[in-house]
Amino acid sequence: MMLLEFSMSPLGKGTSVGEYVSRSLEIIDQSGVDYRLNPMGTVLEGEWDEVFGVVKQCYERMREDCERVSCVIKVDYRRGAKGRLSGKVASVEKRLNRKLQT
Repeated sequence: MMLLEFSMSPLGKGTSVGEYVSRSLEIIDQSGVDYRLNPMGTVLEGEWDEVFGVVKQCYERMREDCERVSCVIKVDYRRGAKGRLSGKVASVEKRLNRKLQT
């Protein structure tokens, strides 16, 4: 199971790209893959083909009307581990003995 964090945005579309990013979130939300949106990107949890398939769908949609697309991807694979989207945060909160902002 892996966590994949990515940020994808068009270049040359002005300073506000929320219109384009929201298209990706619609794809992600409909994919059924567990995810968390954060201010700088989105984290997906699943198997390799599953999470990269979602990223590919987001890219294919964005390139339809964007001549240049920037994408940053970070991957963390851990054999057998599931539920890491919330588990990693819970582990740190347990060590600190308090809730953190998420």
